[in-house]
Amino acid sequence: MALVIRKSLLQVETTLVEGGKEAASPLKLFAALAVVKNPWAGRGFVEDLKPEIHAAAPVLGELLTKMIIDMVGSGDAVEAYGKSAVVGLDGEIEHGSALIHTLRFGNHYRTAVGAKSYLAFCNTRGPANAPIMIPLMDKNDEGRRSHYLTIQCAIPDAPAADEIVVALGASVGGRPHHRIGDRYLDLKELGHDVANPASV
Repeated sequence: MALVIRKSLLQVETTLVEGGKEAASPLKLFAALAVVKNPWAGRGFVEDLKPEIHAAAPVLGELLTKMIIDMVGSGDAVEAYGKSAVVGLDGEIEHGSALIHTLRFGNHYRTAVGAKSYLAFCNTRGPANAPIMIPLMDKNDEGRRSHYLTIQCAIPDAPAADEIVVALGASVGGRPHHRIGDRYLDLKELGHDVANPASV
């Protein structure tokens, strides 16, 4: 079954002032979204999702990655990244997960931005205009809290009941006035090892 993309969208958010204080460098958040027909819609419970994953995930990964890179200007400029899927009400959470939790999707983005970290993610189900949340973290340093961010958006007419919204997000910069340290300071103060943060 060929992937059907109904439409794609771009969002750019620039924060100039946070907490009443001007940002030294504006925080820029980018989102690229695609509204696609759920390839498993109307088929009942489908045991093997792999054929549709292989057909759809690489196409979406390539498309959304190009949209992000075109907006930001280069992969090197991306500092934090993430992904998200919102499944329409007739679909399963597993359907959205199938499209974004595969290297056939994520590796397009990971390679383009030269990342080492895994992609932060959110997968939910909802109606048209449901909140789309794209969590972000530093592309190379999972403990860098300044880059723990979330892009929020919504599409008035998507997802329809038989659709899925798939999204990638990026930041250029971290929170303007971050002042909560990072995981490594906490670990040091608690006497915990980076490789065993819970000390279990």
